[in-house]
Amino acid sequence: MTYNVLAINPGHNGSAALVCDGKLELYIEEERMTRAKYDGNPFKAMMHIIDRYHINELIIAGTGQEEHRLPWTGEDSYSALVRKFYPKAKITKAGRHHHDGHAYSAFYNSGFETAAALVVDGCGSIIPFQFSDNPQDTIEAYETETIYKCSYDKIEPLDKTAANNHVPAFKSPRCEVDSTVTTVKAYEAVSDYLGFGFIEAGKTMGLAPYGKSDPNIPDLFYKETGRGDKNVLVPQYPAGASIDTNRIPYLKINSDPREWHRNPSKVTDAAKNLAWKVQQETQERVGDLIEKAVDMTGEENIVISGGYGLNCVANYYFKERFPELNIFIDPVAHDGGTSIGWAKHFSYQHSKSENLDFETDPLTTLYLGPKYEYTVEDLEHFKDIEISDVDSVSIAKLISEKNIVAMFQGRAEAGPRALGNRSILYDPTDVNGKDFVNTVKGREWFRPFAGTVLKEHANEWFDLRGMDETPYMMYAVELQSKAIGELPAITHVDGTCRVQTVTEEQNKHYYDLISEFYKLSNVPVLFNTSFNLGGEPLVEDLKDAIHTLRSSKIEYLYFPELGKLVTLKNVEETTEE
Repeated sequence: MTYNVLAINPGHNGSAALVCDGKLELYIEEERMTRAKYDGNPFKAMMHIIDRYHINELIIAGTGQEEHRLPWTGEDSYSALVRKFYPKAKITKAGRHHHDGHAYSAFYNSGFETAAALVVDGCGSIIPFQFSDNPQDTIEAYETETIYKCSYDKIEPLDKTAANNHVPAFKSPRCEVDSTVTTVKAYEAVSDYLGFGFIEAGKTMGLAPYGKSDPNIPDLFYKETGRGDKNVLVPQYPAGASIDTNRIPYLKINSDPREWHRNPSKVTDAAKNLAWKVQQETQERVGDLIEKAVDMTGEENIVISGGYGLNCVANYYFKERFPELNIFIDPVAHDGGTSIGWAKHFSYQHSKSENLDFETDPLTTLYLGPKYEYTVEDLEHFKDIEISDVDSVSIAKLISEKNIVAMFQGRAEAGPRALGNRSILYDPTDVNGKDFVNTVKGREWFRPFAGTVLKEHANEWFDLRGMDETPYMMYAVELQSKAIGELPAITHVDGTCRVQTVTEEQNKHYYDLISEFYKLSNVPVLFNTSFNLGGEPLVEDLKDAIHTLRSSKIEYLYFPELGKLVTLKNVEETTEE
């Protein structure tokens, strides 16, 4: 019998991961199950796994532990849930080691034998620090950036940056603590200033290329120390941070910033240029941390995780700045990915304790969601749809005629990127494509879209800076000269595109569809965005897919495994499901 480790992240981006004898078998984000964006407390995800797999060990991760205890037994709710089904399951709590979970995920997923791990996070676990020889001189601060030296024998933190409100500043050989704003908190402050909210940093990244250097905006960080300037950035640990507009009149907000989210004529130079500023300064700051990690460890293999790892603009910058390094970016770098890290780590620890000869499998796919079996009869259950027979040739033609087609197949993707199983597809050559699809999805006008390219043509169309492939869509890359002007719907204002490469082995139906589109258009690329509407999680199951079709102006829903295309009938929506 396999040894099955279930690990959960209870906080935002709540998730559950199952590793069976070192193999990542299943990963579920709670928001996909509940349809509540960033949902925590992954009970539905846990139940899906508990119903289908034996559980030998439960790891409860997250930035803190549940304070509430259940009556009678005094257990936390997660332990009680697993114990009621598997009373012999071992339970471990890892609440004070949030960054460890990020480091484990990045290292074990990378396939490297040794590496330096860099975790760049907004706010991890709160940790006690002793800042003098007196044991009573102890403060608590939130970890924000950590450098690790990693091998299968030992994953050890070497340097940690932490912060909290109103704490004394001190520095030791292994840590630095003060009350300033660090990298991700600065990004959160700008995101909130722009009206997106702390956690929507991806929108700030999308706006940044519209800005430029602005002498009216001061530096956000001190160049000598890399610490945030408290004359500009106000910390609010453990929440986000804010911009001190009282000290910077140029940044005073005179109206609701959400007014320009839908109307580009109302966006201010201050908003665009501040987004540009925080992108430039933070990527340079993280680049400096990469240099520090190399100096401390002597490693040429670098793995990166924590929320900043999802900054695909910065990731491409790192490829340019450090061409000599082997850099792996964890594709599930947000907090949800810590469940993968903890599950892999404890599975590996079990193998060592039992003298089993295996290591954890490096990441080879992100199609890790639940397995669903659908038939044509399941589609026919929805009375307000029409079903027709199609193949990749007819769907490619439909897309080439400037139609939006959603595609639903197989297991959902782990992490925030749609990779062809829960995707909305369109013609990348349409000059009006970006505005059209943003309107249909209910997204802001400035947000860019991604492209998926056949791997064998990737370097003809995109400058991957030495990479053979980018299957997890982790880089916003420059276009090759032949592609400039050819892909207007997915080319951002700065001339880049967030790109995914795909092979027949990785996703046959998606590969075949792009190949047929290539025959029609001489373009081996499809416009790809997540199958959801603005503010919603990616669709998870068949019911979600049909609901999104009903709730939007998307006209076509393709099921490649069934060879079927679904459209809505011209009748009022029925509630029968």
